Amino acid sequence: MLTNTQKECDYNMGIFYLVATIILNVIISAIFKVFPKYKIDTLQAIVVNYVVCVITGSIFIGQMPFTASAVHAAWFPWALVMGVGFIAIFNLLAYSTRVDGITTTIIASKLSLVIPAILSVILYNEQVGIGKIIGIILAFPAVYLTTRVTGDDNKPQSLLWPTLIFIGGGLLDTSMKYIQTNFLTTTESQALYTIFCFAAAAAVGLIVKVTLLLLGKATFKWRNVVAGICLGIPNYFSIYFMIRMLNSNFLQSSAAIPVLNIGILVASTFTAILFFKEKTNKMRDIGLALSIIAILLIAFGDK
Repeated sequence: MLTNTQKECDYNMGIFYLVATIILNVIISAIFKVFPKYKIDTLQAIVVNYVVCVITGSIFIGQMPFTASAVHAAWFPWALVMGVGFIAIFNLLAYSTRVDGITTTIIASKLSLVIPAILSVILYNEQVGIGKIIGIILAFPAVYLTTRVTGDDNKPQSLLWPTLIFIGGGLLDTSMKYIQTNFLTTTESQALYTIFCFAAAAAVGLIVKVTLLLLGKATFKWRNVVAGICLGIPNYFSIYFMIRMLNSNFLQSSAAIPVLNIGILVASTFTAILFFKEKTNKMRDIGLALSIIAILLIAFGDK
């Protein structure tokens, strides 16, 4: 039985992990945004990023993570699957950020919360009211409007990449909550799991990148290594802190990811406007407004 002091401590730590995850995700998006300016090879930087994530995690826990006991842990197969999913989604995010802009990409990614919100109700028997249902319904036109923006040539941009991010991100978030609930009950397992996810992603990325180098379809540049290092450190902690937030029981699982996503959405929008001078239009403004309303209803509609 938790005391009031312990509950208050868990609540405060939950807020800390929430804010830290939001800040780190905005930093990651901003780093992706400047890649074209410095002619960064996205795939090469992402591969380096995952290697850096493994090194960062190993230093953070203060020990070598690759042990026989870790390989035989119940969460190990899930780490491999999630690692492959990470590198796939990360590449989609990087590409979409360049093509569609930071705000559009973040909205498409974070509105994928409707998937874990729905599945959380099914898997964990959480209560759902009219407010949350309305929020889920509103999320779909919100995604459509915010992604139907035009480029400099006034040709509509494709919905393919935002849609893939929407579905893939939602499934990854759902899987993350499932794994955290069933397998990651200790701080040590949470840290190790995060490291192995990134190790699996790094292995896949290295195979692809080395193959491209050997075929002469890619060249090695030190600037990509520097970019990967800048990306890797915040990336490791963004996932680790997200798991810690979910484990803190700060909010119900059907509300935790929506609250996280609204924070990332708002912070990323301000970042895009203030630092990257992204332009907006009436359609995107309506979509953004619907996005905020949808996320708030999903998060707090049952209060």
